[in-house]
Amino acid sequence: MTAKASAPKPIGLLVGREYSFPPAFIARVNEKGAPHGITAEMVKWGGTRMTGDENYSVIVDRISHEVEYYRGALKHAVLQGTYVINNPFWWTADDKYFNYSVMAKLGCAIPKTVLLPQKGYPKDIDLTPESLRNLEYPIDWDALLDYVGRPAILKPYSGGGWKHVYKVNDRRELLEAYDGTAPYCMTLQEFIDFESYVRCFTFGKTDITPVKYDPRERRYLVEHAYLSPELGSRVVRDAQTINQALGYEMNTIEFAVRDGVPYAIDFLNPAPDFERDRITDFYFSHVLEKMSNLVIDRALNPDPTRSWPRWEEMLGIGAAGGFVSSPRAAVAKT
Repeated sequence: MTAKASAPKPIGLLVGREYSFPPAFIARVNEKGAPHGITAEMVKWGGTRMTGDENYSVIVDRISHEVEYYRGALKHAVLQGTYVINNPFWWTADDKYFNYSVMAKLGCAIPKTVLLPQKGYPKDIDLTPESLRNLEYPIDWDALLDYVGRPAILKPYSGGGWKHVYKVNDRRELLEAYDGTAPYCMTLQEFIDFESYVRCFTFGKTDITPVKYDPRERRYLVEHAYLSPELGSRVVRDAQTINQALGYEMNTIEFAVRDGVPYAIDFLNPAPDFERDRITDFYFSHVLEKMSNLVIDRALNPDPTRSWPRWEEMLGIGAAGGFVSSPRAAVAKT
């Protein structure tokens, strides 16, 4: 008598304060996954045993950057064979300044950027002046502004949601803003006076949807013919390079276009905003379709090497990092 095949493990969704995306996404996956026996549900965890199996084939993570327990549990899930979008190991290690440096080496247009020492540190860290003996003092602020240009943008080296972002025109404004940034590590970046702005939804590293975006109003615009064919091709190509280098399969990538050149200014958004009232009905439907297709594919074709960054290979430094390495040919795999 032939043993009955076990049912596929469900796809899990890990979210925070989201309201429109979670139920719509779960319903769409259940509808599209039905022919394959694939279902989706909200992840439920309440104490993760080191020796326990994981209950999900794929987990979509949209909140672990704010909940440490989730991040630890996701790393354990990867060890148990779950495919996690996005890779929790690399997301933990990554930051925006490193991203800028890598992508400049890979040929993307990146604004000139400086990493700054922190203004202050968390109160529960026991620091004395001797703890910071490797820091130069005083900082030559005028020289840094000369490098990036005036005006400039002061913003965290890791973070999102437009928090703690300042436009500064001179040394006085820079120091006034900087003095209020503790305990965050900040970057000082060239201001791109853009003629157009593009925010790309990205799915599975190479499936790119460029969207016209108004950063002043923080508003998505449904306008499909706003990029020339040449500029559109450059934006898509650079977005694909960014995701393949950094390993993100769910991301938004922002380009500020100046003199026809798309400058990548923000591309560490591994839990992008998917709420209907902010991304419009049109793009909400698009995101549901693309994300459901992505997770069903990963459930049917689990290959853990796809979730790791490839910047080492792409720069010719060595094999891909992570505990699951892969041959050079995997760079083109999506």
